[in-house]
Amino acid sequence: MKSVTLAMAGLLLPCLAMASSIPVQGYTVVHAFPHDPTAYTEGLFYLDGYLYEATGTVGASSVRKVDLASGKVLQQTPTPWPDYGEGIVAWKGRLIQLTWQDHEGFLFDLATLTPRAKFAYPGEGWSLTTDGTRLLMSDGTPTIRILDPDSLQQVGHIDVTADGHPLANLNELEWVKGELYANVWLTDRIARIDPASGRVIGWIDLAGLGPAPETLEDPANDVLNGIAYDAAHDRLFVTGKRWPRVYEIRLVPAHHDTAAGPAAAKAGSPPASR
Repeated sequence: MKSVTLAMAGLLLPCLAMASSIPVQGYTVVHAFPHDPTAYTEGLFYLDGYLYEATGTVGASSVRKVDLASGKVLQQTPTPWPDYGEGIVAWKGRLIQLTWQDHEGFLFDLATLTPRAKFAYPGEGWSLTTDGTRLLMSDGTPTIRILDPDSLQQVGHIDVTADGHPLANLNELEWVKGELYANVWLTDRIARIDPASGRVIGWIDLAGLGPAPETLEDPANDVLNGIAYDAAHDRLFVTGKRWPRVYEIRLVPAHHDTAAGPAAAKAGSPPASR
Protein backbone atom coordinates (compact mmCIF):
# COMPACT_ATOMS: atom_id res chain seq x y z
CA MET A 1 0.00 0.00 0.00
CA LYS A 2 0.96 3.65 -0.24
CA SER A 3 3.99 4.22 1.96
CA VAL A 4 4.24 7.13 4.37
CA THR A 5 6.85 8.46 6.71
CA LEU A 6 6.03 8.67 10.41
CA ALA A 7 5.55 12.42 10.03
CA MET A 8 3.18 11.95 7.11
CA ALA A 9 1.30 9.28 9.04
CA GLY A 10 0.66 11.86 11.74
CA LEU A 11 -0.83 14.21 9.17
CA LEU A 12 -2.99 11.49 7.66
CA LEU A 13 -4.34 9.97 10.87
CA PRO A 14 -7.99 10.96 11.20
CA CYS A 15 -9.20 13.13 14.02
CA LEU A 16 -10.86 11.15 16.82
CA ALA A 17 -11.62 14.03 19.11
CA MET A 18 -15.34 14.65 18.61
CA ALA A 19 -18.19 12.65 20.06
CA SER A 20 -19.75 10.14 17.70
CA SER A 21 -23.21 8.66 17.38
CA ILE A 22 -21.86 5.60 15.54
CA PRO A 23 -21.68 2.41 17.62
CA VAL A 24 -18.31 0.68 18.01
CA GLN A 25 -17.74 -3.06 18.15
CA GLY A 26 -14.74 -4.85 19.56
CA TYR A 27 -13.55 -8.37 18.78
CA THR A 28 -12.32 -11.66 20.12
CA VAL A 29 -9.78 -13.82 18.30
CA VAL A 30 -11.14 -17.22 17.35
CA HIS A 31 -7.99 -18.49 15.66
CA ALA A 32 -4.67 -17.18 14.33
CA PHE A 33 -3.31 -18.62 11.08
CA PRO A 34 0.21 -18.23 9.62
CA HIS A 35 0.69 -15.45 7.08
CA ASP A 36 3.67 -14.67 4.87
CA PRO A 37 5.40 -11.80 6.75
CA THR A 38 6.81 -10.46 3.47
CA ALA A 39 3.34 -10.09 1.90
CA TYR A 40 2.43 -6.41 1.61
CA THR A 41 -1.29 -7.15 1.63
CA GLU A 42 -3.42 -5.00 -0.66
CA GLY A 43 -6.35 -7.31 -1.40
CA LEU A 44 -7.85 -10.37 0.26
CA PHE A 45 -10.85 -12.65 -0.22
CA TYR A 46 -11.92 -16.17 0.73
CA LEU A 47 -13.26 -18.65 -1.82
CA ASP A 48 -13.86 -22.40 -1.69
CA GLY A 49 -11.58 -23.03 1.26
CA TYR A 50 -8.69 -20.81 0.19
CA LEU A 51 -7.52 -17.27 0.69
CA TYR A 52 -6.68 -15.22 -2.39
CA GLU A 53 -4.31 -12.34 -1.77
CA ALA A 54 -2.85 -9.45 -3.72
CA THR A 55 0.42 -7.89 -2.66
CA GLY A 56 1.76 -4.44 -3.45
CA THR A 57 4.91 -2.39 -4.02
CA VAL A 58 6.74 -2.17 -7.34
CA GLY A 59 8.65 -5.35 -8.09
CA ALA A 60 6.90 -7.38 -5.36
CA SER A 61 3.28 -7.10 -6.52
CA SER A 62 1.49 -10.39 -7.13
CA VAL A 63 -1.72 -12.35 -6.96
CA ARG A 64 -1.66 -15.59 -5.03
CA LYS A 65 -3.74 -18.50 -3.76
CA VAL A 66 -2.97 -19.39 -0.15
CA ASP A 67 -3.74 -22.37 2.06
CA LEU A 68 -5.48 -20.86 5.08
CA ALA A 69 -4.36 -23.41 7.68
CA SER A 70 -0.65 -23.39 6.85
CA GLY A 71 -0.23 -20.00 5.16
CA LYS A 72 1.54 -21.78 2.29
CA VAL A 73 1.38 -20.01 -1.07
CA LEU A 74 -0.05 -22.60 -3.47
CA GLN A 75 -0.05 -20.49 -6.65
CA GLN A 76 1.46 -17.10 -7.40
CA THR A 77 1.71 -14.83 -10.42
CA PRO A 78 3.56 -11.49 -10.46
CA THR A 79 1.65 -8.36 -11.39
CA PRO A 80 3.07 -7.14 -14.72
CA TRP A 81 6.08 -4.87 -14.22
CA PRO A 82 6.27 -2.05 -13.26
CA ASP A 83 2.71 -1.74 -11.96
CA TYR A 84 1.89 -1.49 -8.26
CA GLY A 85 -0.68 -4.16 -7.42
CA GLU A 86 -3.78 -3.38 -5.39
CA GLY A 87 -7.16 -4.96 -4.64
CA ILE A 88 -8.67 -8.13 -6.13
CA VAL A 89 -12.04 -9.79 -6.64
CA ALA A 90 -13.29 -13.00 -8.28
CA TRP A 91 -15.94 -12.90 -11.00
CA LYS A 92 -17.04 -15.71 -13.34
CA GLY A 93 -13.77 -17.61 -13.39
CA ARG A 94 -11.64 -14.49 -13.49
CA LEU A 95 -9.53 -12.84 -10.83
CA ILE A 96 -9.56 -9.07 -11.35
CA GLN A 97 -6.76 -6.92 -9.93
CA LEU A 98 -6.41 -3.16 -9.68
CA THR A 99 -3.19 -1.16 -9.67
CA TRP A 100 -2.52 1.95 -7.65
CA GLN A 101 -1.59 4.85 -9.97
CA ASP A 102 -1.08 3.02 -13.27
CA HIS A 103 -4.69 3.52 -14.49
CA GLU A 104 -5.01 -0.11 -15.47
CA GLY A 105 -6.11 -3.42 -14.03
CA PHE A 106 -5.48 -7.03 -14.96
CA LEU A 107 -7.61 -10.11 -15.55
CA PHE A 108 -6.26 -13.50 -14.52
CA ASP A 109 -7.70 -16.97 -14.95
CA LEU A 110 -8.96 -17.79 -11.45
CA ALA A 111 -8.04 -21.48 -11.65
CA THR A 112 -4.46 -21.01 -12.84
CA LEU A 113 -3.72 -17.30 -12.15
CA THR A 114 -2.58 -17.03 -15.76
CA PRO A 115 -2.75 -13.42 -17.06
CA ARG A 116 -5.49 -12.99 -19.67
CA ALA A 117 -6.14 -9.30 -20.36
CA LYS A 118 -6.03 -5.81 -18.98
CA PHE A 119 -8.46 -2.90 -18.72
CA ALA A 120 -8.21 0.85 -18.15
CA TYR A 121 -9.83 3.21 -15.63
CA PRO A 122 -9.24 6.80 -14.52
CA GLY A 123 -7.75 7.76 -11.17
CA GLU A 124 -6.31 5.49 -8.50
CA GLY A 125 -7.24 1.90 -7.71
CA TRP A 126 -7.28 0.68 -4.11
CA SER A 127 -9.66 -2.23 -3.59
CA LEU A 128 -12.44 -4.37 -5.07
CA THR A 129 -15.27 -6.53 -3.78
CA THR A 130 -18.63 -7.74 -5.06
CA ASP A 131 -22.18 -7.80 -3.77
CA GLY A 132 -22.94 -10.71 -6.09
CA THR A 133 -24.24 -8.60 -8.97
CA ARG A 134 -21.91 -5.57 -9.11
CA LEU A 135 -18.30 -4.77 -8.32
CA LEU A 136 -17.48 -2.14 -5.72
CA MET A 137 -14.19 -0.25 -6.01
CA SER A 138 -12.38 2.10 -3.63
CA ASP A 139 -9.90 4.70 -4.85
CA GLY A 140 -8.83 6.51 -1.66
CA THR A 141 -11.65 9.05 -1.82
CA PRO A 142 -14.99 9.00 0.04
CA THR A 143 -16.65 7.72 -3.16
CA ILE A 144 -17.04 4.01 -3.85
CA ARG A 145 -17.34 3.32 -7.56
CA ILE A 146 -19.92 0.78 -8.76
CA LEU A 147 -18.68 -1.20 -11.77
CA ASP A 148 -20.44 -3.48 -14.21
CA PRO A 149 -18.61 -6.78 -13.56
CA ASP A 150 -18.51 -7.81 -17.21
CA SER A 151 -17.57 -4.55 -18.94
CA LEU A 152 -15.70 -3.15 -15.90
CA GLN A 153 -17.18 0.26 -16.69
CA GLN A 154 -18.46 2.51 -13.91
CA VAL A 155 -22.26 2.50 -13.66
CA GLY A 156 -22.80 4.31 -10.36
CA HIS A 157 -21.25 5.39 -7.09
CA ILE A 158 -21.75 5.49 -3.32
CA ASP A 159 -20.72 8.57 -1.33
CA VAL A 160 -19.59 7.42 2.11
CA THR A 161 -20.14 9.57 5.20
CA ALA A 162 -19.51 9.16 8.92
CA ASP A 163 -21.58 11.41 11.21
CA GLY A 164 -22.42 13.46 8.13
CA HIS A 165 -18.79 13.98 7.07
CA PRO A 166 -17.13 12.43 3.99
CA LEU A 167 -14.95 9.47 4.93
CA ALA A 168 -11.75 9.25 2.87
CA ASN A 169 -8.99 6.61 2.85
CA LEU A 170 -11.44 3.75 2.33
CA ASN A 171 -9.14 0.89 1.52
CA GLU A 172 -9.60 -2.90 1.43
CA LEU A 173 -13.26 -3.84 0.93
CA GLU A 174 -15.44 -6.85 1.72
CA TRP A 175 -19.15 -7.56 1.33
CA VAL A 176 -20.52 -9.01 4.59
CA LYS A 177 -24.21 -9.80 5.14
CA GLY A 178 -25.48 -6.98 2.96
CA GLU A 179 -23.02 -4.41 4.30
CA LEU A 180 -19.81 -3.03 2.84
CA TYR A 181 -16.84 -3.37 5.18
CA ALA A 182 -13.87 -1.08 4.53
CA ASN A 183 -10.49 -0.76 6.20
CA VAL A 184 -9.75 2.91 6.86
CA TRP A 185 -6.11 3.38 5.92
CA LEU A 186 -3.72 4.21 8.76
CA THR A 187 -6.29 3.41 11.46
CA ASP A 188 -7.20 0.32 13.47
CA ARG A 189 -10.82 0.52 12.38
CA ILE A 190 -13.10 -1.06 9.82
CA ALA A 191 -16.12 0.94 8.72
CA ARG A 192 -19.44 -0.89 8.34
CA ILE A 193 -21.19 0.95 5.51
CA ASP A 194 -24.86 0.85 4.50
CA PRO A 195 -24.55 0.54 0.70
CA ALA A 196 -27.95 2.13 0.08
CA SER A 197 -27.22 5.39 1.88
CA GLY A 198 -23.42 5.38 2.12
CA ARG A 199 -23.63 6.03 5.86
CA VAL A 200 -21.20 4.39 8.25
CA ILE A 201 -23.50 2.48 10.59
CA GLY A 202 -20.80 0.98 12.77
CA TRP A 203 -17.10 0.85 13.53
CA ILE A 204 -15.12 -2.32 14.22
CA ASP A 205 -12.22 -1.36 16.48
CA LEU A 206 -9.27 -3.74 16.03
CA ALA A 207 -6.82 -1.89 18.25
CA GLY A 208 -4.33 -4.27 19.80
CA LEU A 209 -4.86 -7.05 17.27
CA GLY A 210 -1.69 -6.79 15.21
CA PRO A 211 1.95 -7.41 16.06
CA ALA A 212 3.85 -4.99 18.29
CA PRO A 213 5.14 -2.06 16.19
CA GLU A 214 8.75 -2.73 17.18
CA THR A 215 8.52 -6.17 15.53
CA LEU A 216 7.45 -4.76 12.16
CA GLU A 217 9.79 -3.84 9.34
CA ASP A 218 8.09 -0.48 8.77
CA PRO A 219 5.52 0.34 11.48
CA ALA A 220 4.22 3.46 9.72
CA ASN A 221 3.19 1.44 6.68
CA ASP A 222 2.72 -2.13 7.90
CA VAL A 223 -0.84 -1.40 8.97
CA LEU A 224 -4.15 -3.20 9.22
CA ASN A 225 -5.37 -4.09 5.72
CA GLY A 226 -7.16 -7.16 4.49
CA ILE A 227 -10.70 -8.42 5.12
CA ALA A 228 -12.07 -11.77 3.95
CA TYR A 229 -15.44 -13.35 4.70
CA ASP A 230 -16.42 -17.02 4.54
CA ALA A 231 -20.18 -16.67 4.05
CA ALA A 232 -20.87 -20.41 4.18
CA HIS A 233 -19.46 -20.71 7.69
CA ASP A 234 -19.88 -17.09 8.86
CA ARG A 235 -16.16 -16.57 9.46
CA LEU A 236 -14.46 -13.18 9.30
CA PHE A 237 -10.71 -12.94 8.64
CA VAL A 238 -8.45 -9.90 8.91
CA THR A 239 -4.74 -9.22 8.53
CA GLY A 240 -2.26 -6.44 7.81
CA LYS A 241 0.68 -5.60 5.63
CA ARG A 242 3.64 -7.83 6.44
CA TRP A 243 1.79 -9.24 9.46
CA PRO A 244 2.81 -12.79 10.42
CA ARG A 245 -0.78 -13.85 11.14
CA VAL A 246 -4.24 -13.87 9.61
CA TYR A 247 -6.85 -13.65 12.37
CA GLU A 248 -10.28 -15.17 12.42
CA ILE A 249 -12.26 -12.83 14.67
CA ARG A 250 -15.69 -12.72 16.23
CA LEU A 251 -17.32 -9.35 16.79
CA VAL A 252 -18.59 -8.42 20.25
CA PRO A 253 -21.68 -6.30 21.02
CA ALA A 254 -21.48 -2.65 20.10
CA HIS A 255 -21.21 0.36 22.39
CA HIS A 256 -21.26 4.09 21.70
CA ASP A 257 -17.79 5.58 21.74
CA THR A 258 -16.86 8.94 23.22
CA ALA A 259 -14.51 9.53 20.30
CA ALA A 260 -15.50 9.84 16.69
CA GLY A 261 -14.56 7.27 14.13
CA PRO A 262 -12.15 8.19 11.38
CA ALA A 263 -13.17 11.27 9.43
CA ALA A 264 -11.82 12.59 6.15
CA ALA A 265 -8.04 12.32 6.01
CA LYS A 266 -5.89 15.43 5.91
CA ALA A 267 -2.49 15.57 4.28
CA GLY A 268 -0.08 18.27 3.26
CA SER A 269 0.95 16.34 0.14
CA PRO A 270 0.25 12.85 -1.20
CA PRO A 271 2.52 10.01 -0.04
CA ALA A 272 5.19 8.78 -2.42
CA SER A 273 3.78 5.26 -2.48
CA ARG A 274 1.04 3.29 -0.82
